[in-house]
Amino acid sequence: MSLDQAATKPHDRLSAHLADDLAAVNALIRDRMASEHAPRIPEVTAHLVEAGGKRIRPMLTLAAARLCGYEGQDHRKLAATVEFIHTATLLHDDVVDESQRRRGRPTANLLWDNKSSVLVGDYLFARSFQLMVETGSLRVLNILSNAAAVIAEGEVLQLSAAMNIATTEDTYLQVIRGKTAALFEAACEVGGVIADQPDNVVTALAAYGDGLGIAFQMADDLLDWGGAAGVIGKNTGDDFRERKLTLPVIRAIARADAGERDFWKRTIEKGDQQDGDLETALGLLRKHGTLDETRAEAEAHAARAAGALEALPDHPLRDMMRDLASYVVARLA
Repeated sequence: MSLDQAATKPHDRLSAHLADDLAAVNALIRDRMASEHAPRIPEVTAHLVEAGGKRIRPMLTLAAARLCGYEGQDHRKLAATVEFIHTATLLHDDVVDESQRRRGRPTANLLWDNKSSVLVGDYLFARSFQLMVETGSLRVLNILSNAAAVIAEGEVLQLSAAMNIATTEDTYLQVIRGKTAALFEAACEVGGVIADQPDNVVTALAAYGDGLGIAFQMADDLLDWGGAAGVIGKNTGDDFRERKLTLPVIRAIARADAGERDFWKRTIEKGDQQDGDLETALGLLRKHGTLDETRAEAEAHAARAAGALEALPDHPLRDMMRDLASYVVARLA
């Protein structure tokens, strides 16, 4: 049975193709999240790391390195580094957002407490820096440390922009580039660096990661409104309830008449949300066509990601990475 027959989704095909590398990364993660003196660290970390995430970000590092012909072991350390950075940000995000569910399970801050989540997140950041230093590459250290700073900057920007209906599209793009695309970009870029590729290949990998990350986050933001069709489901509207300004809302507010603007001011800025407001908000997004526009924006960034891969060698992994870019938007259907 071929990989295509065994797993139809691009991330499943990537996982199957990189099975040995992923197994080694998972073993490395379990080893490095251990703590001799603070057993709560592996307890909290394991709750999130082993919660069934798709490991998209570390897979991108592995795929980029293998695509570039890398045959060493350091790409596995970098993949674990990327996963630790991602997990640390999730632990911190759940505290900031006062979240209670993550990947269908109670969040660490709910099961333990905020202090544990913040401190274990700090521990994982420290572990990530230890791992990246072990590769001996200052360029890798520069890329991943910059990404960690940009992620934090994006989260702070999102915090300051939240509940402000004057938030612009430029601010939104800066937020999602920070909170999501920065790590996608770095994950791909370091795969090329560790494989000692020329600048044009490394730049192409970085462009792929940036486009993929933006498309991924825009698609997630659209899914929160029920996808491009805007079908209300049991998990729809979390961003609205949390008063987050995502692209469909920002554009609807920009085109709002006086009455619509009063609605957004009441529900988003003042937080006075009543029964039926979610449906009203969704109706305004449909009226102004911002759901379809957001999907088109996501598709454009996914296409940009796929186009960047043309500079890379012909390889089954390149095809899977291209298909992944299409899939992050196709899942909106």
